[in-house]
Amino acid sequence: MADINRSSFLPAPISSEIISKMQEESAVMALARRVNLPGTGIAIPVITSDPEAGWVAETGKKPVSNSEVQSKLLRPYKLAVIETVSEELTRDANALYEELKSRLGLSMARKFDNTVIGGTAAPGSDFDTFAACTAQDLKTDAYGAVVAADTDVAVHGGIVNGYALSPQARGILLGAKDKNDRPLFINSMAEGAVPMILGAPTKQNKGLYKNNAGGHSTVGVVGDWTQAVYGTVEGIKFSIADQATVGNINLFEQNMVAIRCEMEIGFRADTACFNLLTD
Repeated sequence: MADINRSSFLPAPISSEIISKMQEESAVMALARRVNLPGTGIAIPVITSDPEAGWVAETGKKPVSNSEVQSKLLRPYKLAVIETVSEELTRDANALYEELKSRLGLSMARKFDNTVIGGTAAPGSDFDTFAACTAQDLKTDAYGAVVAADTDVAVHGGIVNGYALSPQARGILLGAKDKNDRPLFINSMAEGAVPMILGAPTKQNKGLYKNNAGGHSTVGVVGDWTQAVYGTVEGIKFSIADQATVGNINLFEQNMVAIRCEMEIGFRADTACFNLLTD
């Protein structure tokens, strides 16, 4: 097979499509802010207090208010996966890229979201997670839980502007009813989902689920997403091989090809402005 053992960056349009697919699938990436991330990382300012204006008389002295600003390093960490496909698929570049865009974007989105909620260990100390955030019990009292989360985020200086939910959280919310047996979070059966909660949009991903000790699970996160940022370095880098052994698969014997994809991504947030949702 010609030119099968190689390592390079995907063509810019294809790399952008895979990242776009990842952003589309990742609830966290859809809600958080994106910044350009150099390979050495970048300092992200975190404002911990707001300036305060005041009324003054004519020719009077204006009040001076200094915001408190902290700095966090947004550092890239490598996220990678190896996908095995049939040798025949590599003959058609368009078909191969479509597979890459669909499978790899989804896989990376799930792992990224699961890491952010604390389901997977953070890759390093400069990657923030919501593992230690205040948790609200969504299953016992769904409405009370989202109101309590909204209040807690406000107490810490944030404004709830988005919910990142797992399918399990969606199921709980769809089943939540008022005392007259009417659904609380959907207007009609035609909507088929939970598009908004208390005026804030919702995004969903299977990666936003984590089994916890004690028999309950984390099923989502809510907060002020203006206080969360992520960044990626360059594009998707990939390598293709047909001679190696991947796990227990001998590629040469089984006429298969292994595609290794990797990217560098970082995440930082003011975690005080977020609450976890549990079942």
